[in-house]
Amino acid sequence: MGKPHPLRRDLMRRQLAHQAARLIAENGITDYAFAKRKAARQLGAIDTHHLPSNQEIEEALHSYRALYQHEQHPEMLHKLRGEALDAMRLLAPFHPYLTGSVLIGTAGENSDINLMLYSDDPKAVLLFLLKNEVEFDDGEWIVRRGGHEETVPSYTMGSPTGTSIHIIVLPENARYSGSRHPDTHADIDAVAALLETSSEAAGPDASHAS
Repeated sequence: MGKPHPLRRDLMRRQLAHQAARLIAENGITDYAFAKRKAARQLGAIDTHHLPSNQEIEEALHSYRALYQHEQHPEMLHKLRGEALDAMRLLAPFHPYLTGSVLIGTAGENSDINLMLYSDDPKAVLLFLLKNEVEFDDGEWIVRRGGHEETVPSYTMGSPTGTSIHIIVLPENARYSGSRHPDTHADIDAVAALLETSSEAAGPDASHAS
């Protein structure tokens, strides 16, 4: 059997991306890989080698939420960003950055908040959380830096409404690596500005603890 025509292949990728986005938006799926596989099964393309990229799914998810969830999604996203900002202000000594779906705007009500902190002392964040009587689970996370993988501390805490806040702690020199981009990494001031500009879209009831 020959290779599929490029136009047909690209059409399938778009269909899979939009189907995966619908599954994420409607069913609260947070695992993109799982959403891709389920979309492929539903569209009868389980054997395809042309699954969409995560970026393609994010673009489709933006479109889906703007079209079908334009009333409730801005307020929900505003709430999650407010909770992220509260956590970042608590963790300000470690220069937190917000990443992931809450920042880029594709988050749903089941999405987690993802933060990056910086410290050369592997126990500093742990002691800080204990000192401030923050309930958390600790663990490890594998990150790729400088062409190799390394294990860094990670913690999971909860917001007052029960949203999971995942934290990874990177060495201080990672703050100056130049790998951060405003579209994918936002510091406290950037998140505060984002909240301010989204207040109108989120509606009059949008608020967060300061």
